Amino acid sequence: MTHEKEIVEPVDLCLPDGRLNPAAVGWTRRPLHRANLRGWGRTKRWEYWGIVTPTHIVGLVASSLDYAGVHGVYVLDRATKVETGKDVVVPFARGVVMPPVSGAGTVCARGGGLSIDIDQTAAGSTIRATAPGIEIDLVVPLPPGHESLGVVVPWNTRRFQYTVKDVGRPVRGSLRVNGTTHVVAADDSFAVLDHGRGRWPYAITWNWAAGSGPDVSIQLGGKWTDGTGSTENALFTGGRLHKLGAELRWTYDRRDWLRPWRISGDRVAVEFHPFHEKVSRTNLGVVASETHQCFGHFSGWAQADDGERVALDGLVGWAEEAQNRW
Repeated sequence: MTHEKEIVEPVDLCLPDGRLNPAAVGWTRRPLHRANLRGWGRTKRWEYWGIVTPTHIVGLVASSLDYAGVHGVYVLDRATKVETGKDVVVPFARGVVMPPVSGAGTVCARGGGLSIDIDQTAAGSTIRATAPGIEIDLVVPLPPGHESLGVVVPWNTRRFQYTVKDVGRPVRGSLRVNGTTHVVAADDSFAVLDHGRGRWPYAITWNWAAGSGPDVSIQLGGKWTDGTGSTENALFTGGRLHKLGAELRWTYDRRDWLRPWRISGDRVAVEFHPFHEKVSRTNLGVVASETHQCFGHFSGWAQADDGERVALDGLVGWAEEAQNRW
């Protein structure tokens, strides 16, 4: 079992003066934090959805970084490796709508020919997005009893992050790319949510990996949580969360991102085998980012709370390194 505190009642992320609420530090099985953030300049809010189907991988992000809204839609054709996408930067995040509680309310982002609309209710989420050559219309139901990982990562009382990683959600609907419509079927597709709300340091590096398959999903993170006493690591079996509390070791080749990655710890021994690398770079001088997100297959195991080693062989998803100055 993890050493981290499980939170079971709703809680405000911040104190009235904007500092981190000590009672908010811990992890949850469903969204219980209200992101009552205050202050300008270091506040970051985002919603990222990643969708994997047998034929495509889809990513979309709506975000507010205070001084800019950074939004994007991305589609990879798994057979041809053709990428279609659009990224936009909106000064001062004009028009961005970000609700304070994950899974409740509406997310909206517009700019440069791109639009993202996400409606969230207790029954699930609907995702609609358009960009040049792309139309996305998806429903992501929330199954009864489904658990997600919520974690507060405390660097200090002024810098902290609340994240929800919701892995292995069923998804159905349609994806239209350059005039061709593709059906997204719930029996062989899944969706992953990364909900973020916090106040960040200027420079940060993180690792993130997420993979899903029938009845089993894995969520792993690293670097950005090191030394905080919190981790964003969990195994999911049948929709139930098994919290993994130990920090992990990430090994990969930054000269060749498509070589196998290894992620290991007290209850984790994972290999990740990429089949495609997505590279994203932004350099605006003081503000810059570089992300290498690799899509691929997992193998190995993670240990459930009862000690069983659960096989991860064949899970599909991604592993990434992101470096940000923001």
